[in-house]
Amino acid sequence: MIDGKINIQLLVMDSDGVLTDGGIYITDDGVESRRFNVKDGAWIRLWERAGYKTAIITGKKSPALKQRAAQLDINYVYENCHYKLETLHELSKASGIPFKNMAYIGDDLIDIPVLREIGLGFAPKDAVEEVRAICDHVTTAKGGQGVVVEVVKHLLISMGKYDNAIKTYLARQPEETDFATGG
Repeated sequence: MIDGKINIQLLVMDSDGVLTDGGIYITDDGVESRRFNVKDGAWIRLWERAGYKTAIITGKKSPALKQRAAQLDINYVYENCHYKLETLHELSKASGIPFKNMAYIGDDLIDIPVLREIGLGFAPKDAVEEVRAICDHVTTAKGGQGVVVEVVKHLLISMGKYDNAIKTYLARQPEETDFATGG
């Protein structure tokens, strides 16, 4: 429950259905691509500049995701993970951050074991019913349509860090801002 006494240090996200709309576009040449929301990228950057960590745990492997994660300086990226709770244990060990200080955004059945163990669970509006039922908060946004914006804003406000995070983000010089990555 979000009550102002939380201390989330690491935001963990699924990719397909959270950072994207869940669609996988395949060309006639067999090349896969995904659509990411630039606003989510800006709010990931805001979260990071406020001093917090980010991670992605996804069941798929995707060059597009790898590139997007690199653009946004995501701290930890785990791809091709079919047992996400095991990966979450690895992440906790690697980061030194306990589950209670992590938030997770997931949308499908594979995310349920993580959502049952994590400090705070979030789901996009269009997540499967089973996921929405166990999360602390369901966003008004659908996957790929600003879910991360809503979650980061919600977390920062709940922790009393929103105003300072916005000031820190906006204090950056305009020439240092990369609008193509949302930063």
